[in-house]
Amino acid sequence: MIAAVEAFVTEHQAVIGLVILGLMFVGFVMERFPATVVAILGTCTFLFLGILTGKDLFSVFSNSAPVTIGAMFILSGALLRTGTLDAIASRIIARAKRHPRLALAEMFLGVYVASAFLNNTPVVVVMIPIMLKLASALGISAKRLLIPLSYVSILGGTTTLIGTSTNLLVAAVAEDNGLDRFGIFTITPVGMVAGVAGILSLVLIARRFLPDDTASQIALSQEHRSFLSEVRILKGGNLVGRRLRDVPFTKRASVKLVGLKRGSALRRTGLADEILEADDRLVLRLDLSELLSMRANKNVAIGLTAGSEEVDQDDEAIVEAMIAPSHPAIGRRLLEIPFLSSLKVRILGIARFRKTPGPDLPNARVQAIDRILVTGPTEQIEQLYGNPHLYGVGTTSEREFRRAKAPIAIGALLGVILLASFDLMDIGVAAIIGVGLILVTRCIDADEAWDSIDGNVLVLIFAMLAVGLALENSGSVALIVGELTPLLREVPPWALVVATYLVSVLLTEVVTNNAVAILVTPLAIALARDLGVDPYPMVVAVMFAASASFATPIGYQTNTLVYAAGNYRFVDFFRAGIPMTLAVGSATCVAITLLM
Repeated sequence: MIAAVEAFVTEHQAVIGLVILGLMFVGFVMERFPATVVAILGTCTFLFLGILTGKDLFSVFSNSAPVTIGAMFILSGALLRTGTLDAIASRIIARAKRHPRLALAEMFLGVYVASAFLNNTPVVVVMIPIMLKLASALGISAKRLLIPLSYVSILGGTTTLIGTSTNLLVAAVAEDNGLDRFGIFTITPVGMVAGVAGILSLVLIARRFLPDDTASQIALSQEHRSFLSEVRILKGGNLVGRRLRDVPFTKRASVKLVGLKRGSALRRTGLADEILEADDRLVLRLDLSELLSMRANKNVAIGLTAGSEEVDQDDEAIVEAMIAPSHPAIGRRLLEIPFLSSLKVRILGIARFRKTPGPDLPNARVQAIDRILVTGPTEQIEQLYGNPHLYGVGTTSEREFRRAKAPIAIGALLGVILLASFDLMDIGVAAIIGVGLILVTRCIDADEAWDSIDGNVLVLIFAMLAVGLALENSGSVALIVGELTPLLREVPPWALVVATYLVSVLLTEVVTNNAVAILVTPLAIALARDLGVDPYPMVVAVMFAASASFATPIGYQTNTLVYAAGNYRFVDFFRAGIPMTLAVGSATCVAITLLM
């Protein structure tokens, strides 16, 4: 019986491979399981049937693309950790109220350029809260900005080989199939044409279909991420005697000046030209990462203690906790919270869901579910863990910015780009060396570096590489090519590019882009060779189409991110994305035909 089954599988393995592939596509579209799980199940099925051997499975781990992608995730993480992107965004937001249109143009240009040289997914992660702030500053709906943010990051990511994991993956699969290696800027001419077409379509057509809800509800949902804190200007520090407008940290996008306390008086307006004096207190609302970064500033004392400054603000022990409804301090001032007088700790800030506490840190009235950030000596902080009136006491997941390390992180990324651009070193090797540099110089800690890698993406890539190898071994690819070749024998090369792009972009809208890249690339190469035409234009068509997901929120990671952040409807992407898909697709196919 077993022998008969094995014989049947061997005889019909090409058809069986296509059946398994079809079932995987159904699984991708239905989304009953994550794409990674579907890919692993497909791989396991090929292994179980003997179409894929153990040796074949382990051979996919020699592919350099996933390692390069992981290294680029870490390099992007280092730029985030050092506050590089945050600093750029802060400069733009500072100009938003004076030159709103110019600020928007600069912001999107920055996203486009950053996405060309960083993985575009973490760029969008960083830019979402900044876009929300920018929308609030300009008095427009954030929904008018978040979908364009994703679209521009996609266009930027397709401009170079390293802008998106899909490009690296297609290039690696093409190289495995005997094509010459792609350089970082090989696809840039086509990417620039696609970028111009996409931006024009976005400005002239697609933006007319963007939803125009009020931004208040979206911005409000972000408020719980901001902490109220205050800093005291220290005597002898370099802030004494300076105008408030010239204080560096008040210019950052993630910091908002709420007021100035001098003595018992709290002022909220007309502060820009105020000359700072020793013991002045600045009331701030700021993001958690910025609050943590402020601890290293030796010109200010941050937070609240019980009448003394004995507790260092940069103590290593730091926890975040939530006020329980049973807490005896509910309704009282934060200064009166019991543990503040019984323990030598410092409260760095307080946050409240959908509302800013106030009027200042010591006089903020404590409410249930408020979050507080506390630092102090380890033995003092440990006593908070047993406090029955505090929920979820634990180390915060956020980290402070390491701005002093920013030049190293920027230099590491530029080094990778230059080494690969001039063919002095393979991009994967250069990226790994860059990772080593930022780790040894503490631009980012090792645990943060590993956390910055999207494990789902890497597992999906390895699993789909195994599936692609199984389809090749089983003869499924040859079967498809054999059926298509007679039909396409008389088709001109430009039509092959259009057909390849069309199939790839349709699949990308419903199936994960990396899966499409791995499956369609070898098929396009085999078909081109069988027809006797140059495979490069068809491979580039796959590369662009696999990222050009504009019409659904599930085809590309950045769409999914803004879909959740902006509380969009599915149809919002469909309306704005169809014009983008047509414009970018048409321009890309023309550019590939003329330039490749």
